[in-house]
Amino acid sequence: MDTAIKPRTADGNGVLWGLRARDWSEQMEPLFGPVYSAAFDRAGIRAGTEYLDVGCGAGLALQMAAQRGARPHGLDAADPLLEIARRRTPAADIRHGDIEVLPFADGRFDVVTGFNAFQYAGNPVLALAEAKRACKTGGQVLVATWGQPEGMEAASLVAAMRPLLPAPPPGAPGPFALSDEVTLRNFAASAGLTPGECFDVEAPWYFATLATALLALKSSGVGARAIKHSDEAAVDNAHAAALAPFAQPDGSFRVRATFRCLMSQA
Repeated sequence: MDTAIKPRTADGNGVLWGLRARDWSEQMEPLFGPVYSAAFDRAGIRAGTEYLDVGCGAGLALQMAAQRGARPHGLDAADPLLEIARRRTPAADIRHGDIEVLPFADGRFDVVTGFNAFQYAGNPVLALAEAKRACKTGGQVLVATWGQPEGMEAASLVAAMRPLLPAPPPGAPGPFALSDEVTLRNFAASAGLTPGECFDVEAPWYFATLATALLALKSSGVGARAIKHSDEAAVDNAHAAALAPFAQPDGSFRVRATFRCLMSQA
């Protein structure tokens, strides 16, 4: 990973991720619930745990942690998503900010997570080092990212957006940049963490109709960027074509998706 200074994550991602906040929170975010649950089981999230979710989005992970008795804190760059997160968990400490500059004291948290967050940072190593700084010595930092794309059905939906997106800057990490376990472990070590258990979580995507699938898939920041660069009809058409192989007899869609998680010690 390149540690050179780069634009901070909030400079662009916050606006894009906030454009369809309600669709994201209702249609797409719940599909990641199995990842959150598995991560919390491994990290030992329980009553009294001081917990921070970096790139918390609409706050479903914070809500689930609070239901386990944890004291949740979150940070994101998209104000519309944060509004939803605050409504979901009013007692949580939820802040607007940049994941490269966390507004929390050193050694504040028992567990820090980043679900599909760090690889999209302008400076991923700096962002992860900030997570380590905010974690107590001996605490847990979890990085969750896409699983290996080979043979994963959801990877075809990601690939469908590539022709509709602007060309990435030279050296920019892609969505699967951390999917390889060796790369993921090296990434954690480069931020000063001690890599531990690496595990995969199956979190299949289910959409009741094509209409709900299209709402869900274009609600992400990547979808918003593709719409901005191309147009909404092109994005819908590309997604519909990519979804076709996964259509069920009842008109629903089931797409296998795998996510890779690495637990590391601060």
